[in-house]
Amino acid sequence: MKLRIALGALSAALVLTAPLPAQAGPPRLGWELKQTGTTERLRGLSPVSGNVVWASGSGGVVLRTVNGGRTWRNVSPPGTEALQFRDIEAFDADRAVALSIGEGTDSRVYRTEDGGRTWAETFRNDEPRAFYDCLAFFDRRHGLAMSDPVDGRFRILATDDGGRSWQVLPADGMPDALPGEAGFAASGQCLVASGSRDVWLAAGGAERARVFHSGDRGRTWTVTDTPIPAGDPARGVFGLAFRDRHRGIAVGGDYRPDQQSPSAGAATRDGGRTWHPSSAPPPAYRSGVAWLPHLPFAAVAVGPSGSDVTYSGGRNWETFDSGSFDTVSCTRDLTCWASGEQGRVGRLVLK
Repeated sequence: MKLRIALGALSAALVLTAPLPAQAGPPRLGWELKQTGTTERLRGLSPVSGNVVWASGSGGVVLRTVNGGRTWRNVSPPGTEALQFRDIEAFDADRAVALSIGEGTDSRVYRTEDGGRTWAETFRNDEPRAFYDCLAFFDRRHGLAMSDPVDGRFRILATDDGGRSWQVLPADGMPDALPGEAGFAASGQCLVASGSRDVWLAAGGAERARVFHSGDRGRTWTVTDTPIPAGDPARGVFGLAFRDRHRGIAVGGDYRPDQQSPSAGAATRDGGRTWHPSSAPPPAYRSGVAWLPHLPFAAVAVGPSGSDVTYSGGRNWETFDSGSFDTVSCTRDLTCWASGEQGRVGRLVLK
């Protein structure tokens, strides 16, 4: 009964993206693929609305559409062909902040205020041991970026002017990292924010897969173990999504295609203080996850081997598509988008 109610609500929520199917029975989800004009892998994704979407990835590529994906414009910063833009955060059709990942000076931040016609490099990492993975913004002014541990602790970069300038925060409020612990720059979701002050950091590669939480915009942190597979550099928490400051979902596993990921999902209802394994988890490694808008317990997870949906806040998942995606994100106007390898971008629809 609860599933039928959830599916009925999903029909109403997705009515803007596709007509309801004529046949009786619950609606089926699917991805409507968009032609982006690139074959680069798009791990960064930031939809603003059903019309405005930004995506970024390998080869220094940044793409933008303002007509719902019918056409895409390559708005890549000049001279960045050797960089990988693994995360992007857009505020509207004109303003966006993109993060390139990598060791040393490969970790950079670029900002545009004119739809990608021009870009300003606003940060270049000068610490050779740092490797920045993800971005997250609380609002149009306040944001953070996170790096793998330096001197035994994750490094946090902060801005209070929309990404025009950045400062490394003191590390004394960050718990010690485990040996081998790091973030995964797989989907732009290893650092996520909810509300004006709460932010979570996903980690793996160590003995335990953990999630860090800060309630003061990255000044002080706590950390909690999760049931996501760990104990190997290829395993851990890859993506996080929080509906609010209490309800969250974690996905991950082992990104190697020849390895099983039997416990690739977990959920929290207390802001990350405790995590509970999914009763019916995604069947394989998943790198991205997003809450469906206006449906309290519904979310979508994606990975190289498929997409899954939950109507129970992450307890039980069902696969609805076998195509490859790396990340997924939804907007307040009821649209959800995913992106990944070979320039793949899809919009969630009813089939």
